[in-house]
Amino acid sequence: MSSINQLDQPASGSVKPRDLTFIVANVAGIVFYLRLASRGWRIPQEHGAVPVSGEPFVWALALPILGVFLLADLVWGGLLLRRRERKRGLWWFIVGGLWLIAIVVDFAHH
Repeated sequence: MSSINQLDQPASGSVKPRDLTFIVANVAGIVFYLRLASRGWRIPQEHGAVPVSGEPFVWALALPILGVFLLADLVWGGLLLRRRERKRGLWWFIVGGLWLIAIVVDFAHH
């Protein structure tokens, strides 16, 4: 006679450790990306002046961060699709939305 222990089973609405790792890593990546990208943003007091900045150097640092996380998130999304875990895919879409917001914030300051 076997019995199922309720404590051994995760709650259906809980976040899996792998998903939590991806979420935390992406939030850290967004902060890091915005911090690097903000070095190339226009200074509001210089409105109308021709800005001379090191924007290409900033992009050389910020763009690889964006690329690495894009690749990692595509792998994460692929794993979720392969396992057909639609509920966990919601976290993937939330993280993607956060990245889109970060990119919009970045481009709004150029």
